[in-house]
Amino acid sequence: MNHCLDLKIKHIDFSCSQDFCHLYLEPPDWQFTPGQFVMLRPTAWGKDPLWPRPFSICELTSDYLHIFFQVVGRGTELLSYLTKGDRITVWGPLGKGFSIDQNKPLLIIAGGMGLAPFIGLTRTHKRPELINFLFGHRLNISCYPFDLIPEQVKKEHKQQESEQDLKYFEQYLRLRIQDFASKGTILACGPYPFLKVVHRFALEFNARVQVSLENKMACGIGACLGCVTKNKNDDYIQTCTLGPVFWADEIKI
Repeated sequence: MNHCLDLKIKHIDFSCSQDFCHLYLEPPDWQFTPGQFVMLRPTAWGKDPLWPRPFSICELTSDYLHIFFQVVGRGTELLSYLTKGDRITVWGPLGKGFSIDQNKPLLIIAGGMGLAPFIGLTRTHKRPELINFLFGHRLNISCYPFDLIPEQVKKEHKQQESEQDLKYFEQYLRLRIQDFASKGTILACGPYPFLKVVHRFALEFNARVQVSLENKMACGIGACLGCVTKNKNDDYIQTCTLGPVFWADEIKI
């Protein structure tokens, strides 16, 4: 069930710069599946900007709802100016999250801000020692909440600062997906070019891969059709209601 609530900001922190923001809101009385998302719209916005902004749920505890975002446009810039006590209209949890068996090995592959939906997943997983985590990023690792991933998780990160680094990372992704294809499920989230590479290797090695798309959304409830993607039959489908998590062989990227 989806809910729409006005929640108060408990505090707001920044990582390596003012461009990487951790927003902590009052905890709603929800249950959510990692991979689901929320739409946020500060009550002070009035009619401008008109549309809310979608964000992955980073973590939900009894103390807070944690949203992690990067300032990339006007909406996120305005969100970064909010302060403790400001109120935000939040609707969610929305969409379809990841489907996993917590007793089987899991490989998580995240690129950049695609790290966000996996914080809560790794911190609530019953057997984190079964998780392998590969994180690719362009900026300094201090910009990302990589340190929030539990110590029991076998994690590694690789920074891409040059075209050569990107080529190496793509080759490394191929090897990891090939090696893991017969062992368990692979989850991926990140920018479109990153997911395109993961999708290609998933099909090449017949791996069980779920990808979380970061398509732009305006309504989050399937009405505006601004987030559509193509399924395997070349039909357009809504990412917000049928995703954002899809099995790799269900869609085209």
